[in-house]
Amino acid sequence: MRVIDDLNKDWLFKKNIEVTDKLIIDESFDMINVPHTYNGFDGQDGGNDYYKGKAVYIKKLIRPLVSPESDFILNFEGVNSIARIYIDGEFVQEHRGGYSRFRVNITRFFEKKDALMLAVEVDNANHSNVYPQMADFTFYGGIYRNVSLISVSKTRFDIEYYAGSGVAVTSKIDGDDAIIDITAYVKDPDESDMVMARVKDGDSYEDVGFVVAPAKKITKLSLKVDDAHLWNGVEDPFLYKLSVKLVRHNEVLDNVEVNHGIREYYVDPDKGFFLNGKSLPLRGVSRHQDRLGKGNALAELDHFDDYDLIMDVGANSVRLAHYQQDDYFYELCDRYGLVVWAEIPFISRMNKDPKAHENAMEQMKELIYQNYNHSSICFWGISNEITIAGDIPGLTDNLRELDELVKSIDKTRLTTMAQVSMLPMDSDHNQITDILAYNLYFGWYGGQYTDNEVWFDKFRAMHPNRAVGLSEYGCEGIISWHSNTPECKDYTEEYQAQYHEHMAKLLAERPEIWSSYVWNMFDFGCDMRDEGGVKGRNNKGLVTIDRKIKKDAFYVYKAYWSDEKFVHIASKRFAIRSDEKINIKIYSNMEKVRLFVNGEYIGEKEGKKIFIFENVSLDMGANYIKAVGISDDEEISDRTTFVREKKPFAGYVRPADEEEAEGVKNRFDDMDTENVFTLINNKL
Repeated sequence: MRVIDDLNKDWLFKKNIEVTDKLIIDESFDMINVPHTYNGFDGQDGGNDYYKGKAVYIKKLIRPLVSPESDFILNFEGVNSIARIYIDGEFVQEHRGGYSRFRVNITRFFEKKDALMLAVEVDNANHSNVYPQMADFTFYGGIYRNVSLISVSKTRFDIEYYAGSGVAVTSKIDGDDAIIDITAYVKDPDESDMVMARVKDGDSYEDVGFVVAPAKKITKLSLKVDDAHLWNGVEDPFLYKLSVKLVRHNEVLDNVEVNHGIREYYVDPDKGFFLNGKSLPLRGVSRHQDRLGKGNALAELDHFDDYDLIMDVGANSVRLAHYQQDDYFYELCDRYGLVVWAEIPFISRMNKDPKAHENAMEQMKELIYQNYNHSSICFWGISNEITIAGDIPGLTDNLRELDELVKSIDKTRLTTMAQVSMLPMDSDHNQITDILAYNLYFGWYGGQYTDNEVWFDKFRAMHPNRAVGLSEYGCEGIISWHSNTPECKDYTEEYQAQYHEHMAKLLAERPEIWSSYVWNMFDFGCDMRDEGGVKGRNNKGLVTIDRKIKKDAFYVYKAYWSDEKFVHIASKRFAIRSDEKINIKIYSNMEKVRLFVNGEYIGEKEGKKIFIFENVSLDMGANYIKAVGISDDEEISDRTTFVREKKPFAGYVRPADEEEAEGVKNRFDDMDTENVFTLINNKL
């Protein structure tokens, strides 16, 4: 039977060294626990000077007290970006790619002795044949996800093949019923071995199906579920619980548990995304996996907190960009109904090195084999803005090969890609995947946010039979900066909110846009950035990088997406005012909003999502503001204080710099590469 031991504690760590036969372990090593990154601080402080290089992690391994016939497999959930594994100084295995799981069989070492010395050499430097080559986020180095030791029978489900589970589960709806198909990949089966699969109701735990078959290297089983309860996204994310056992006589050799949601879906070019026959425009956010001071070395509670905030804003989908994320987060999406776009870090720039393409193909295989059983995943993304550094010869062929690879492994899901906005609408790249989407930043990197409608109208006219989504959109909002007259280049919280007011309304009126993802749910680390007075960070998040503050734009989407009643007074942090009369803006999903200032009733507004009370008088000094939302006799209130002073507070204005008047400087303008595309506003 499989036994999993946690190896997260008590590692020795040292940066700027590598494993050699002369490696000396001394007091210069730090004692740490994993998850761990060596860029938690320098990867977020700006200057584009964070450490990119090698580091060594060392841990003593003790043979678990299990059957002498067991095999022993190290399990690494994520090491960025190249990992070289050594046992007692002997090189065992290398893994190239920083976002996927990998496993290392060390059985032969435990056959000789009970105590081993594990050394992991990590390298997050740039390599021409490992993706990503370039991207707008920090490549944090380290063993930043969990590590474990798996003890398992020599006859087992094949967990070494691309570090998958060894069991693949799919289903198809048949009227009111459903057929669940199970494929088990068995390593070294005996003729007496059997594979047994049991399905239970995810709520009542009552048996709803059982099937058994002789174990073969590839064992296929099917069973019928009567009156199938479907997985209906956030509305009803029902999961069946499958237990797949490998049995020899009266002994269970191995067991895999799978939570499975039965669903079917499609994308219509005119009507958008449909789940189980019902229209469900996907409206959500993108998520990076880092936090302030922690980098990407997140605990399970951090992942849950992120999920909780995404659900709080009311999203029904998430784009997990731009790489494979922690398995626990996919589990949360299964459990709570977020439809997932999953992708590999084939981003921004293609390298012509054939080994680089091999690496992209390997990362795609890992993404699919490791996450095949996550019912929340509906789309495999093969690339992001891959033409931003130019349409390099061979790129189209590489994209086609990635698309073909996905379809050869998984015929049940759709392929997609996120195009950079400068890619011409008639590009051949737009015919490769099943569906596609564009990253559009009109109103930030150039143009006006009203250009989004023009763009989508033009695309639909050119491609009436092609489904298109909005894979990224957004603008920066820094909570220190405020303005009564916000504009594109000011980085104010007010401009960010104004931008998203427009976008939320546009998307609510256009279900044919099959998906949309705010870039980004959270501010995230990007050490090369220095924008808006903040170094080392992309500030497009709806929530700050420490997850402590929800920006006003967060509440714009909550008003449009969430059923949880609320009322929110905007511009609370714009607390010091100098004008005698101001407009007070309130976001709410309630039917009516009443406003009170210093206890005096100002008025009541009926509206949709955004309520504006104009020309509200302020007294000198403190003014106590109260907003009351009303729906079906339910009342919810929000309060804040505005202080009127004689002069405007200069601290709300961002210091002048060299940003362009027509749009924020494109982050790739200074890139030392050929065929760099110009700013969006130069292409309009």
